[in-house]
Amino acid sequence: MPADQVMAEAKRRDATPYDVKDVELGHRGAECSFDAFVRKYGLATDPAMAYMAKVIRGADTAEKTLTPESVGIEALLEGVRSLHQPDDQRQREASRPILDALYAYCRQKTETA
Repeated sequence: MPADQVMAEAKRRDATPYDVKDVELGHRGAECSFDAFVRKYGLATDPAMAYMAKVIRGADTAEKTLTPESVGIEALLEGVRSLHQPDDQRQREASRPILDALYAYCRQKTETA
């Protein structure tokens, strides 16, 4: 949905808005909204989740070379967006297996490091 409608829709649904300006679960400095989720829910204690946050931060911000994986993840998720625009729910459903696979990759990467 358009960013200017998120707050009203979140209020109407009694939901938590995210990834829009001036919300707790949004971009802050160099960090993206995924970082905010990881921080808020204490997920950074999981090394795989901490690395996944770094990969996604690179994909979702101007810092594209933050990790070697960031550009590829950005391309995949951008493809999902273009396939399912403007249906946010379908985008989330289609992104789920990509993000699950990324987490599995990050677990393997951090366990062998």
